[in-house]
Amino acid sequence: MKIINKLRLPEDIKKLNLNELEDLASDTSKLILERISKIGGHLASNLGIIEITLALHYVFNFPKDKVVFDVSHQCYSHKIFSGRVNEFSNHEEYKNASGFSAPYESDYDSFCIGHTSTSISLGLGLARGRDAQNENYNVISIIGDGSLSGGISFEALSNAGIYNKNFIIIVNDNEMSIAENHGSIYKNLELLRKTKGEAKENYFKLLGLDYKYIEEGNNIEVLIREFKKLKNIDHPIVVHIHTEKGHSYKYAVEQKEKWHYSPGFNIETGEFLASKGNYFGGVTRDFLIKKLNENKNMRIITAGTPLVIGFNHELREKYNDQFIDVGIAESHALAFATGLTKAGAKTYIGLNASFMQRGFDQFAHEIAINKLPLKILVYGSGIIKNNKTHQGIFDVAMLSNIPNLVYYAPTTEEELLNALELQFEDDKNPIAVRIPKGLEVHAKNYVYKNTFFEFNKYDVLGSDKEIVLIGVGDTYFEVEKAKELINQKLKRDYVIVNPKNITELDKEFLDSLNNKTKFVITVEDGIINGGYGQKVASYLSKYKIPTLILGVDNEFVDMDQVQNIYKKYNLSADELLKIVESLIK
Repeated sequence: MKIINKLRLPEDIKKLNLNELEDLASDTSKLILERISKIGGHLASNLGIIEITLALHYVFNFPKDKVVFDVSHQCYSHKIFSGRVNEFSNHEEYKNASGFSAPYESDYDSFCIGHTSTSISLGLGLARGRDAQNENYNVISIIGDGSLSGGISFEALSNAGIYNKNFIIIVNDNEMSIAENHGSIYKNLELLRKTKGEAKENYFKLLGLDYKYIEEGNNIEVLIREFKKLKNIDHPIVVHIHTEKGHSYKYAVEQKEKWHYSPGFNIETGEFLASKGNYFGGVTRDFLIKKLNENKNMRIITAGTPLVIGFNHELREKYNDQFIDVGIAESHALAFATGLTKAGAKTYIGLNASFMQRGFDQFAHEIAINKLPLKILVYGSGIIKNNKTHQGIFDVAMLSNIPNLVYYAPTTEEELLNALELQFEDDKNPIAVRIPKGLEVHAKNYVYKNTFFEFNKYDVLGSDKEIVLIGVGDTYFEVEKAKELINQKLKRDYVIVNPKNITELDKEFLDSLNNKTKFVITVEDGIINGGYGQKVASYLSKYKIPTLILGVDNEFVDMDQVQNIYKKYNLSADELLKIVESLIK
């Protein structure tokens, strides 16, 4: 490290000469590489924006001036420059810096953000709020990595086009989304790059905005010069900056999609550390490929996250006509997929659970009201090891309470493949399948059972109904383990239940508990409010059977090991044993 350990950040940034600033950028790149190599994170996007961020800190006066990062997965250098060096240089402190902007960490962060396309709206709101307070400071919104394809960004630009005071919008154009960009807006960005911003066809100018193009987006000297001209500008302007995703690290430059987010890796060789991946995601991908080969009218839709479904570049090329990436635009993706379904295409859409909530209106309005048999694949549901912005804990409360929509939660490979087959064959109902996360892989010989009734009846194990434990999705394996512990310690064969279908109740089974059961315990890795346990408790209330509902409290869950989170909410097998012991006493 040439300089970063000698500085007091952010105070010393404005005192540095150009060579020192370049040394600081180089040191920052090394710190980011070192941190992500150890614990994983968003790499390529962070490396590409270091120079922009450093130039902003040199020219503007944060935190009085405000900066809003879109998605905010590219704010690592901003955190370093605003004084959080230790959280990147000291392995013991890594956990103290979120992978996204976080106001609870520092006043330099405006918002806690993990989803795309919102920075222009948030920034315009800050600007108008500043005006209402008769205050004077710069507001800067940064958007990139494919976020312009999200409809919210267009709505914000449209409103910014009729605003007439200070507002700076930086379009960080690294020619990429997570994968390649999709949508005609990126054709215009390409034209603007080729003409150095001089093309008459200019998306931003058509919306009434001033516009400036900067080609050398990784050149600190150029950026500082241009930002000085923009400081305290009296009207909105779009600053279109061409950068290199993965800048300064050859492996990330050569394979930008692979390095958008990376687990731990060897810095010297670029080799990722061993990762199990999601076994069930692979099972689902192989099922989809088989069906694509057999059904030419089948279409798979993704909203900018093809690797979530397991479709790498080679598979996307092979199934080019059948695999459609609409870019980061979840609401459009769902409505578009609904139209495909109505026209007769066998249509799938794969979404991360935390991104799925961006299209809730389409689930309820376009899909469910019209009762169209769209096939929905939900990845990353429930509790995962990720920041609070990306937890999938709301999926059951969202999808299982929409009329006409069926939500399956298989736990094993056999159940998953049966659920996928049932989903594929159904031509009357929208069906969502919750893809297991692979916390436990209980792969069985695959036998497809051609009947819907298998998923409308509980799987029941055990003979003693005095206490009944119901485990939803991945938490069912904790219930299984708890049953073993109870058998060993208490010598009781209490009944455990795997519901599989989390939309409907097996009322016949629940009715059988009357006069036999003292307690029911439901276990799920989502929020309690609106979750599956409340459905069970509501139904059993007529029998006055006490139901203990275990799940996530009405709060956001932040980064931690999954088992630690399970323990916190009493979802682990050991905690379940303690609860059963206390109920017996």
